Amino acid sequence: MIIRNKTYKMNILSVFIAIIIVQTSIPGLGNIPIGPLSVTIIPITVVLAAIVLGTKDGAIVGGVWGLITFVRAFWWPTSPLAIYVFTNPLVSILPRILVGLVAGLIFTRLYKPNKPYRMYMSITGFVSSIVNTVVLLGLVYIFYRGDAFNIYHINVDQLLPYLLFVALTNGLVEAFLSAVLVPVIGSPLLKIRKSTDD
Repeated sequence: MIIRNKTYKMNILSVFIAIIIVQTSIPGLGNIPIGPLSVTIIPITVVLAAIVLGTKDGAIVGGVWGLITFVRAFWWPTSPLAIYVFTNPLVSILPRILVGLVAGLIFTRLYKPNKPYRMYMSITGFVSSIVNTVVLLGLVYIFYRGDAFNIYHINVDQLLPYLLFVALTNGLVEAFLSAVLVPVIGSPLLKIRKSTDD
């Protein structure tokens, strides 16, 4: 489906971008502490944008998230590690764009009008979140397996196991949370979208 009213579509895109800005600017809104973990929920916003607006706009919203991550690494880093990792635009921006891109492509392929779509939303949310985790950590390993991590007392030889641990803890929690929340939030949004197309 395509939202025919371009002005309406631009307004909705602006709302998603505004949500991303708020989530990345106010502590606690983009991340949920669960025990020792800090779970990023921003990918859920990007996935919802891709479901409601389409692949291109999902990638745009993801790109905005990545751009903010990139800029913040220079003037307001979320951690000392961000100064080293997220000042590389391939690490900070590319995985975020891919979240929206993958979400849009998956949902577009799976979605069938007048058929149950909550399961497809769950699949889209889960896979897109995994893409963010795998691509981000993969790029960190490719670019930063040298001396940069020595200051964090991480043995470079142990970097891969460390990143795998992060993927299997934070990454899986984020993916399952996305699989649960995307259909809960996305179903009413998709109904609104359908009503604007009719």
